Amino acid sequence: MARAFTPKVITANALIEGDVVYLDANGAWTRDLAEAELFTDEAVAQEQLLFAEAQTEVVVGVYLADAVASANGPEPTHFREDFRRTGPSNYNHGKQAEGLVRA
Repeated sequence: MARAFTPKVITANALIEGDVVYLDANGAWTRDLAEAELFTDEAVAQEQLLFAEAQTEVVVGVYLADAVASANGPEPTHFREDFRRTGPSNYNHGKQAEGLVRA
């Protein structure tokens, strides 16, 4: 029996900077998970995934990540995605230095 589709966001890494990015509802890339589009329909998610994967001049490593809706936008359901959204872990730079990490 096939597993039921769970809500997802599309994520990747920005090609030049390497930052974690998310596809928003306008088809643009954002560095803020709260601005990402949450897909609840598998067909739409797959269609948008193809759109995102075609942007090879902008992003690399595009994939669907499990998420849930919250009052602040999509939230990850897996610790890997929660960790990725906080930025690099080797020292304080990027999102961490800019104060964009959520408590």
